[in-house]
Amino acid sequence: MKEKEIKDKVQDDNEIILEMKNVKKSFKKNNVLKDVSFKLQKGENLVVLGRSGTGKSVLIKCIVKLIEIDGGSLTVFNEDIFDLKEKKLNEIREKIGFLFQSGALYDSMTVRENLEFPIQRSSKSVTPAEIEELVKEVLANVGLEDTIDKMPSELSGGMRKRISLARTLILKPELILYDEPTTGLDPITSEEISELILEVQKKYKTSSIIITHDIKCAKITSNRIMVIDGGRFIAEGTYEELKNSNNELVSSFFK
Repeated sequence: MKEKEIKDKVQDDNEIILEMKNVKKSFKKNNVLKDVSFKLQKGENLVVLGRSGTGKSVLIKCIVKLIEIDGGSLTVFNEDIFDLKEKKLNEIREKIGFLFQSGALYDSMTVRENLEFPIQRSSKSVTPAEIEELVKEVLANVGLEDTIDKMPSELSGGMRKRISLARTLILKPELILYDEPTTGLDPITSEEISELILEVQKKYKTSSIIITHDIKCAKITSNRIMVIDGGRFIAEGTYEELKNSNNELVSSFFK
C-alpha cells in the first residue's frame, strides 16, 4: 500500500482518544509548557514538530505521567490521567507504547529477553508458548528475526531502534508515543524507520504522537502536524499546508 493510501485510512469517526487542555509545566523558573491544548483522533499519526528545547519530550512524558503537570487537564482513553489511582494508571499505561529517543534497551539482556520483559511485567496472563509467538511476530514485523539471541551491543543503531519498536509493539498498544525516532540515524536508516512507523499504523491501527525535528520523518509519517515553540503550539495543518505557511518560523522547518 502506498504512503498516501495508508495515511488516508485514518478513522473518520472523529473518536478522540487523547485530549490535553490548557496544560502548563514549569521547572523552577523555566516555563516549558504554557497553556497547551490539542486532541488526538483514533488512528491518527500526529507529528509534533519543533526545535530542541521547546518542550516536545516533556509533552509526551506528561501523557504517561512520567512528569506531573502544574495545571490543566489530560484525558487518555476517556480517563483523567492525573486523577487515577496507581492500579488504574498502570492499566492505561499498558495500552500505551513509548519509544524512547535512546531506545532504552537493556544492555545485559538479549533481544529475546528485552522483548519478553514487558510481557512478564504486565498484568496479562500469557503462556511461555504465547510469549515465544509474540516475540517472533514483532521481530518479523520489524524485519529482524535473526537477531533474537543477539545482545544490543551486536546491533547497529538502526537495528537497535527497530528492536525498541518491536518491544513497544509486543503488548499491542492502542497509542504509541515516539520520542525523536530518527535521531542519530543516517538518512537512509531514518527513512526506513519512518516508513516502518507508517506500516505500524496500518497493521496495528495505532494512534501515535511523533515528536521530531526531522522534517522528512514528519512528511512520511504525519496525518497532521503541530508546531510547538516557546511552550505553545503556533501552527497546525498538513505537511503541504505548513510548508506554504506565511509564518517564517514554521516555514523555516521546510527549507
